[in-house]
Order: sequence, then structure tokens, then C-alpha cells
Amino acid sequence: MALDNEELRRLLLDLVIRTSVDLPVDVEDALVRGRDKAELGSGERVAFETMLANVALARERRLPICQDTGTLMFFVEAAEGFRRKPFQSAAEWAVSEATRLGVLRQNCVETLSGRNTGNNLGNGSPVVHWHELENARGTRVTLMLKGGGSENMGIQFSLPDSSLDAGRNLEGVRRCVLSAVLRAQGQGCAPGILGVAIGGDRATGYEESKRQLLRKIGERSPEPALAELEVRLLEEANSLGIGGMGFGGKTTLLDVFVGTRCRLPASYFVSISYMCWCCRRQSIVIE
Repeated sequence: MALDNEELRRLLLDLVIRTSVDLPVDVEDALVRGRDKAELGSGERVAFETMLANVALARERRLPICQDTGTLMFFVEAAEGFRRKPFQSAAEWAVSEATRLGVLRQNCVETLSGRNTGNNLGNGSPVVHWHELENARGTRVTLMLKGGGSENMGIQFSLPDSSLDAGRNLEGVRRCVLSAVLRAQGQGCAPGILGVAIGGDRATGYEESKRQLLRKIGERSPEPALAELEVRLLEEANSLGIGGMGFGGKTTLLDVFVGTRCRLPASYFVSISYMCWCCRRQSIVIE
């Protein structure tokens, strides 16, 4: 039996609420590992302990993990026959209702007037990435919330880059990523998670870098060269000593995810999206 509009609304409202109040287990486990690596009494240790206490309190009280509930990005892998217009309508209702309930901050501002729309709805909000799949048994909807502090740490490079001595190869990509980590320091609420896209154009590169953030902590690329690069970048970034919230320490990043897109011969972009420690993403499958 097809899902009616009211059922879809309620499913999406529950998804929005869970994403705002309940940190994924893989991210929480990574924070625990970061805490355990930090020296007793250090600023980094206190930062990790505070993060974990905040996660537990938000889950218990059903309150937002972070006051900045961020940009709402729906990633939809749609089964055949799952229609976009009813989904868009239900998603907008769920976002507006979650805002009314206080689970989302009023976070959508009209750019020219500076007026807050009051319900997180407006031109481009929420964001919906739609991908139709053949022979899928159900529609998978993943919601990611990405706050402004982490979004401000994103950066895009065009290779070659003489300032970094970075060429059009994986070594050049490595130099770009480490430069981005050094630039961010503790801003963006470290420890961060990096989504990196090699190739594409300027728009699709950033889109792909955000899509990489949907992967679970520890999930390596199926491409051996990229998997090796991910591991190396994580180790090198964590050797910089920036640490949680920039207090100095052993855990500057929780993970690095690298993907690729085809590019034009004249272009070689490296797009980097920085996610804060509060990596809020949850999924549902609609049969």
C-alpha cells in the first residue's frame, strides 16, 4: 500500500527530530576514542568530556545537540514511482513543524532583506538532493544538518597551486587538505570530519564533498589509492597537534573521506567540506 501524505509527513518529522537530538553511534564512539587519547587534565580532555556530556543530555531530554541546527540537507535515493513533489511538500511541513516545536532554530535568513523567515523555509531551504534508482526495494532518505561554523571552514582549490607547490595529482590533493586543516585550526568546532572531492566543477565538487560526509567513521573508499590517501591524511592531520576545539592534542580530525568526479581537461578542483564534531546525520528507508 502506498504511503499517504500524512504518514510521509510524520516519518520525515521524526527524521528531523532524531537528526537534531541524537548523534550517530559511530560519531559518538569516535569522540570516546578521542577523549581516551587525550591527556588527563588537558584542555582537549575537558573538551571531549563536555561534548560527550552534551550528547547524552540532548538524547535524554530530546533537545538539539547544538544550538546551530544548520542547513538541512536531504539526500534522497528514490525508488521507481516515489514522487518528488509530495516528498518536497512533506519535507517542508516537517521542517516547519520541527521549528515550531523548538527542535530546529529559526535559521533561514533572506539574503537581501536580512529577514528571518521564521520557519526554516525559503529559496533553497531545505536542500534536497534527488537521485532516482532502478530496481530499488525502497526509498532511502538521509538528512544531514550542517552548522555555519563548520561551513565557513570549507575551501576549494584549483590545481596547480604554486603557493602550495601542489600539482594535479594525489600529492597535490594531500597538500591542499593539510593546508585546509592548518587554516581551520580549532575553528569550526574541532575535531572535524573532512569530505573531499577531487574533480567535478566548482558546484558539483562541493556537492560531492558534502556527500562524502554521509559515510560512517572508519568507512574507507573502495578505491585503494583513495583509501590509502584517507588513512595518510587522517594520521598527518592528527600529528599537527591542533586537537579538540584547538586546545592542542592528538585528535584534530575524526576522519577524512575522499571521492572523485569526472572533470574538464582544463580544470582540477579540490573541494573540501569541513564538518564539526557534531556530525548530525540520520536515515530512514521508506518501503
